[in-house]
Amino acid sequence: MSALFEALSARQGAVVEDAAIVHFGDPMREQRNLVTGSAVTLVSDRRVIEVAGEDRLTWLDSITSQALTQLRPGESTELLILDPQGRVEHAAGVLEDGSSAWLIADAPDAEGLVSWLQRMVFRSRATVSIRADLDLLGFFSGAAAEAVVTSAAAAPNGVPLVWADPWPAVQAGGHQYSQVSPHPAAEYQWRLAIVEADAAASAVSDLEVAGLIAADALRVAAWRPRWTSEVDERSLPHESDWIRTAVHLNKGCYRGQETVSKVHNLGHPPRRLAALHLDGSDDVLPAIGSAVFAGDSEVGRITSAARHFEDGPIALAILSRRAPMGDLVVHADGVEIAAAQQAIVPADAGATADVPRLTRLSRRPEGQDPRKA
Repeated sequence: MSALFEALSARQGAVVEDAAIVHFGDPMREQRNLVTGSAVTLVSDRRVIEVAGEDRLTWLDSITSQALTQLRPGESTELLILDPQGRVEHAAGVLEDGSSAWLIADAPDAEGLVSWLQRMVFRSRATVSIRADLDLLGFFSGAAAEAVVTSAAAAPNGVPLVWADPWPAVQAGGHQYSQVSPHPAAEYQWRLAIVEADAAASAVSDLEVAGLIAADALRVAAWRPRWTSEVDERSLPHESDWIRTAVHLNKGCYRGQETVSKVHNLGHPPRRLAALHLDGSDDVLPAIGSAVFAGDSEVGRITSAARHFEDGPIALAILSRRAPMGDLVVHADGVEIAAAQQAIVPADAGATADVPRLTRLSRRPEGQDPRKA
């Protein structure tokens, strides 16, 4: 365990599960402190990956969904790695410092992501490594925590390593399917600082602290997808509205691009992410994977669930595109939980999905010469 983990886990009320500090006794208060910018979270469920070498950005650009060649020192974005059918295999935040590109990946995905990247280096001047010596501190910008944590962030090349989550706004080359305005992510000013444990432990000693439960509740409320929860073996980026920040629709060729373009321009995603407001009368929070029903038909599953300090019990669910709008029911631990549905990705998502198709030649009136049509 790092010095930072030891220092924070020694705080009063700290509850540790699976080598992570999940809360400090009051997740609701911890959420409020995060939102006001007075608290920090040790984000031990993610890993830091360094991509060094002079070809790092052009190389990453050529194999991922994001346009990266013009990324300047201090700028943040995120990327996806897709399979040939356009399904999500890996996801990572990206921060450039002028000498290295720093990737932030969910811990269960990190080793697989690094292994895949290393196999793809070939003759490119790039190296990829997990930096187990570095920790991550999460916070919301705009108040005391930002100044303290930014000053404690590692800066091996003179640029403080603070990743700004791009989720609050549609990024260049992206597209938003959600029709809700304002989007609930508009105020989601989430930051992750890459820190050296010893220096950070002393720097944050006077700040409020929050656990991962509090941080995740704010993510769910912002409809922010994560690899750990919203991605399975079938996931397309369209289904969770991830094209708004992680896919550049106008960049050059990359693996999976054909499917991304086809679904975006011609078809509807087969599934769609929805936000659920849960009935809290039974005090049961559904587990990831809990089934979602419309009447007697199972139409999807829960991907994330949380108790929010203002909204109460909430969840994200991946549903069949044909799942009806309106109230649903979640089956969890033998309890049926009523759920009010709010569409994140509408059933007719697709930028030009309803453009009329050209008449096929085989359907022209009998005897008509197609060259004269």
